Order: sequence, then structure tokens, then C-alpha cells
Amino acid sequence: MKPKIIAFIVLGIIIVLALVVILIIKLTDNSSKQIEITKEINAGIPYKWEKRMELIDEIMMNISEYITDQMAVSNCLYIILEGYDIQKKSTDIVKYQGEDNQYLIRKFLVAKKIKGCTDRTLRFYGKEIPKVLDKIGKPVIDITADDVRIYLAYRMREVTPTTADNELRCLRTFFTWLNAEELIPRNPTINITAIKRAKQQKEAFTDIEIVQMRNNLKTSRDKCIFEMLISTGCRVSELCQIKNSEIDGDHVVVHGKGNKDRIVYLNAAAQYALHNYQNDRNDVSEWLFPKKKEGLLLHEFQRKDIENWWMDANTLDLNNHIDKGTVESRIRTLGRKLGIKAYPHKFRRTCATNALRAGMPIEMVSKMLGHEQIGTTQIYLDLKEDDLKMMHQKYVR
Repeated sequence: MKPKIIAFIVLGIIIVLALVVILIIKLTDNSSKQIEITKEINAGIPYKWEKRMELIDEIMMNISEYITDQMAVSNCLYIILEGYDIQKKSTDIVKYQGEDNQYLIRKFLVAKKIKGCTDRTLRFYGKEIPKVLDKIGKPVIDITADDVRIYLAYRMREVTPTTADNELRCLRTFFTWLNAEELIPRNPTINITAIKRAKQQKEAFTDIEIVQMRNNLKTSRDKCIFEMLISTGCRVSELCQIKNSEIDGDHVVVHGKGNKDRIVYLNAAAQYALHNYQNDRNDVSEWLFPKKKEGLLLHEFQRKDIENWWMDANTLDLNNHIDKGTVESRIRTLGRKLGIKAYPHKFRRTCATNALRAGMPIEMVSKMLGHEQIGTTQIYLDLKEDDLKMMHQKYVR
């Protein structure tokens, strides 16, 4: 054979042997990897694709009731997640300085107290803010917008949109103050929009319901409470805090939200009921409606006197006024007796609706109720299609 041919044959044999060696090494390497993967799985260490499968299964379980073609969505998720490594977030308990959170909450409440927030508002902040922060489980300074969104997403499964939005507004107020005081570098709630809630216009009392309740009031005290609520449109908390010295003829000074005082007015019926009630009183309390003494048992009175127990000065705590619960109980009891859905705030809505129907500008209605924004007043109004028709006939020519 010629030397050239022999050389080519030898070269070919060398190349084939090299390829065989490479193939053997490759197969051995793949086998080793497969063994390692098998060992990991057998040892309980989740493999990346297995974690993708777990994530997809969990997503499908949570959204299955909202989609029709589950297979198509599942396939899309497989394709999208192909280029990602999935690692489940650690569920280990994270220790954080709860004391730091409590310190910031205390500073916030003190600042709001100085600003003039009511005790009721402060109690709301003091209850809701710690509850939310404990759920999030992080120091305030580390909380992000995603933390807040995740909390709200879970919360929406448990409560109404109104409750969730109230918690968000509370949290937003807290973080806005912290950021303004430079206690945190950023406000995590600044880009979180309010939760949409259904705007339901609640009904006012009808004229017949007002007459029915008025005719079933037994005492001058109950009549005074009834007529003052329907005439002034004041909040029941404002009514409870009225002092005798704050009444001057047909107008009364009431203390509204945020310690903002305003004047409300009494119509003829309210003035007459107030006059009769004042004549029946036998006490010297500074409050228009003094509180009942603690531990007083009404069943000790004669049946004929049980409704007018307040006419005996010895039954009264002269240093304190009645609370909202007392007024609400009386009104709800009256409503149940007559088959009417009655509660104190409905008087406020009724006063506003009747005033607007009679021609009072909505700006004045808003001022009467102590609202800062007319939009709030509009929610109170119970206007029907007939009201619009009447106003159209009156004003549009």
C-alpha cells in the first residue's frame, strides 16, 4: 500500500477512537448527573422543575373558579416559567424589633392627640395599626408596598371591601406621618390606590314613619332627644355632649369631629320639646342629658314612674352625660315596637334629605352636618326620581 493511503487510514482510526472516548465520557457524565438528581430527590431536596410544577398547581387551585379553560392557562404557565428558577420563600419565623414598632405607634398617637383627634379616632388607630403590623411581621422601616398589597389581598378574603379600605386608610395615615417626620425613608402606601367599595345610599325616614314614632314617645326626655335629632341633624355623640350653657334660644353649639365646634338650629317642634323637658327636670347638672347612676336598677321604681326615673335627681350621675349606646337603645327599641328600622344616624340622613328637598343649597346642608366635603353629604341624601322630577319642574324652563 502507498504511504499516503496508510496515513489516511491511521488518521481515520484515531478520529473514530477519539469520538468513541468523547461519547463514553458524555454518557458517563449524564449518568452521574442523573444519579445526583435522583439522590437529591430521594433525599427530599426539591428539583427546580418540580418546584415549577408545585407553583403552577398552587396557582391553578386558587384561580380555577375564575377561568374556563384551565388546561390552556396551565400550559401558558409552563411555557412562561421555563426560563425561571423557582425557589419558595422561607416560612421561618422572622424576628424583628416589635418594640421599635410600638415606639413609633406611640409617637404617632401622641402627635395625633396633640393635633386634636378624638379619643374614638385614637382608639381606632391604636387598635388597627398594631394588628396590621403584626400580620405583616416586619419592622416598620422594612415594610414595602408589596407587603401591604399582599396583606390586603389576604384580608379581602376575610372582610368586606369597606373594612379593608378602612384599614388601608389607617395604615396610609400612619406611614404618611412617619415619612413626613423623616422616621422612614419612603411611604410604602403612597402608590396603593383605595379599595373600591359599593356606594349604597341608605334610606331616610318617611313622613309617615316620623309621625308614627313621634306619636309613640312617652316622656318629655325622649321627645326632646327625638326632635333635636330630626331638627339639627347632629351626630348622636354631639347630642350627648350638649351642655345647658351651650343652648341659646333656637341655636345650639355642638362639638364635632376633630374638636370642631359648629352651630345647629332648632325648629319650632324641637324648641317646644326642649322647653317641656327642661321644665320636668329636677337636677342641677350642667349636661342637657345627665347619665344614670351606675348600678341603678329601674325595676325598683313604681311602674307608673319607671319611664320618668330621670326626674329624680338622686338617680342621676350629675357629673357625666349619657352615652351613645343609651340613645341608640331607646331609638332601636321604639323602632322595633313599630316595625320601623330606626337608629340615631338615620335622623341625620333624614334631616339632610328633607332640607335639600325643601330647597336648601347642598353647600348649606353640608355645613349644617359639619362635613368638610360635599361628596360626603351626597352619600347621606336619600333622593328619589320624584325629587329630581319636582326640581326639574321648579328650576328648568
